[in-house]
Amino acid sequence: MKKFALLLCFLFLACTVQESPVEVIEDIPGEEPKEEEAEIKDLEEVEEINNNDDIDGLIVQLPLPDHIDEDKVTETMSPSKDVDGFHPENVGKMALNLPTFVSATPYGIIQLLERYGIETAGKNCVVIGRSHIVGLPMSILMARKASPGNCTVTVCHSRTKNIKEFTLNADIIIVALGSAEFLTGDMVKEGVVVIDVGITRVKDDSKKSGYRLVGDVKFDEVAPKCSYITPVPGGVGPMTIASLLMNTLQAAKNL
Repeated sequence: MKKFALLLCFLFLACTVQESPVEVIEDIPGEEPKEEEAEIKDLEEVEEINNNDDIDGLIVQLPLPDHIDEDKVTETMSPSKDVDGFHPENVGKMALNLPTFVSATPYGIIQLLERYGIETAGKNCVVIGRSHIVGLPMSILMARKASPGNCTVTVCHSRTKNIKEFTLNADIIIVALGSAEFLTGDMVKEGVVVIDVGITRVKDDSKKSGYRLVGDVKFDEVAPKCSYITPVPGGVGPMTIASLLMNTLQAAKNL
């Protein structure tokens, strides 16, 4: 069993575009705007960034407050600055295997598989989770006619019955369910590759902080069976950051 290690984060931290500071939009002190006014203001801020040639990339930290329509905000972003790959145009291009910004977490996972030389063609891949951020794009990327890719992909989720039947037959399991230590040792076969996307705080009185971080995989049980496995923390998380920086760098080159 081998743990995935961080490959790209420091490389791309060193490659960030100089004189392009990160701009954080904060609330302006004063009277709180009404909910409808707040959404209009946010959309206007996005449009302003779209038209600002000094800004190369834009991400929207989801989830947004209930009174702001996430779809409206996402669709308002310029696809050429959408470095998180959430705009419908970029999602569509990704599905068609056209050049575009791929969502940072799936992109980071693809980089891990590629850099470690893990064979994916013809393998059975189970993706647990169907979110637009990880699960669905991951299933598309693993099934595409490319490398990494060419897998036979099964998508499982919270309503799937007998998930164990699917995972026991999987060569690659990507877990993004958001349920602490969901995948256990009896659910995987020997030699499996496991990518753990989840991260959850669980109470732990033995820790100074009073909690510890765990993933969607019960690591101590699953790891001995794996050929490769990502730890939590320190696995997929840093690769998400690295991939976001890669997309930002590409956006700067494109503009």
